[in-house]
Amino acid sequence: MNNLKKIGLTALAGSLVATSVAYAGALEATGSAEMKMTNNSQSAAGKTIGMGNSIYFTGSGETDGGLNVSLSFELDQGASDGAAGVYDNHSVSVGNDTLGTLTVHGHGGSNSAAALDTTAAGDLWDNTLGIATADLPQASSSGNGLVVYSLPSVVDGLSAAVSYASDGNNNEGSTAFGLTYAGVEGLSVSYGKGENNGTINVDQDQTVMKASYAYGPITLAASNNDFDHTTAANDQEVKSYAISYSLTDSISVKYGEETIEKTDKTSDIEIEGITASYTSGGMTAAVTSIEATNVDHSSTGTDNDNEFWKVSLSFAF
Repeated sequence: MNNLKKIGLTALAGSLVATSVAYAGALEATGSAEMKMTNNSQSAAGKTIGMGNSIYFTGSGETDGGLNVSLSFELDQGASDGAAGVYDNHSVSVGNDTLGTLTVHGHGGSNSAAALDTTAAGDLWDNTLGIATADLPQASSSGNGLVVYSLPSVVDGLSAAVSYASDGNNNEGSTAFGLTYAGVEGLSVSYGKGENNGTINVDQDQTVMKASYAYGPITLAASNNDFDHTTAANDQEVKSYAISYSLTDSISVKYGEETIEKTDKTSDIEIEGITASYTSGGMTAAVTSIEATNVDHSSTGTDNDNEFWKVSLSFAF
């Protein structure tokens, strides 16, 4: 009888341990939704009404050794990865404040340099302005099968990360690093450098520099994204600056410019835009107007200027 009791108690204890492990973590869902109307002067569609949507499921927990483990998965209608264009970014990470964090991106990751290359103006070019794919801002290797290691903080205000991307048939792979210092109130300075070795015997290197400074309601920002290619004609430089003014805690206005220079082109692509937004809780209402000139890198081409505007209402939950 005593043996049966021991067996029963042992089974119960094992069940309790298994239960505690199974429920040690947490599953959270966050997301965003958008209603919008856009107009592109060079599009036959004219004014269009659309929506945006994205839901992130994140499972996280802590091991007995004090490591934080997190799995993130995004559902995004129209995404390019996964069945029926529904699955998008997904990654798994493990680490803590002492050891740093290691993240493996199955899809949608940005290497440690490309993660910093959003222009000071906020990527105005990414608004269907009719710019050819080859003339869009270039970056070092990112995407599927990317490993990023975020170092633990050793200096107050300094964050650093390194990454490695496998590049198909090229066993060399591609590396990158990024640094951001925000140890002075209102100031943020970033520097990143990465490579793309996806094509054998072709060197493609990206250098990112950006800075912003906030003083009262005004924020000034500037950025430079330099891309060097083995073929000099493919060298590119993207320059940008912006100024933002916060009228209140809820209302802000931002004006920015971007210039895309390419060695083999006769003219630079010039883009300028202004955005006014109102934020209340998780809701943001915004109006954006963008003008682009020489979108084909030519000042004499046909229909090489473009005007774009967008009215949107977005929600975060």
